[in-house]
Amino acid sequence: MKILAITFYLVMLASFASAQTTSAEDASARIATERARIGADRSRLEAGFLAEDVACYKKFLVNRCLGEVNARRRAAMADLRRQEIALNDEERALKGADQLQKIEEKSSPEKQQEAAERRTKAMQDHQSRLDREKNKQQQGATAQSNAKANSEASANKLKSNQDKADGRAAKQAETAAAAQKFNDRQKEALQRRAQHESDRLKRVDPPAKSLPLPE
Repeated sequence: MKILAITFYLVMLASFASAQTTSAEDASARIATERARIGADRSRLEAGFLAEDVACYKKFLVNRCLGEVNARRRAAMADLRRQEIALNDEERALKGADQLQKIEEKSSPEKQQEAAERRTKAMQDHQSRLDREKNKQQQGATAQSNAKANSEASANKLKSNQDKADGRAAKQAETAAAAQKFNDRQKEALQRRAQHESDRLKRVDPPAKSLPLPE
């Protein structure tokens, strides 16, 4: 009876190990896919940030614009790096599980059960880390989206303020030009009036000479 129980346990353990192997293979494929996705995201984001850098040089506050772009670039790249670290952790966990499985195959049923339990716990812990990382990614994406929206709103506000300032400066320049033109016309009118008066006085006949007194 004891032999039958051990045989049954070994069969169940083999089935579990087979399922674990399939799960590990699926996880390895998913890790490769995720690495490719991270690489593509990094290239796409960097191209976008470079385009934003170029656009900054066309704005009034160049350094402020570049600073905002660099802040979002650092946040985005840090998020991708965090994802890569999570994948590295997952890869190490899979390798550790594979090593435990190989040890189990050479151990007694009791040792195999202990190793299987450790492997199950390790996979559960790893899944918990993956869930936490996924939440961080979602929060990071939301924060990045909000930061971009705030940056665009700030840029629009700065542009609006600059447009208003330019409008006021143009109006002041126009008013000053109109005042200068009016003063020039007044000055010219006074000069013409003075010249006209001078010419009129020159045209008036000189007074007649008085007759000599009788001797």
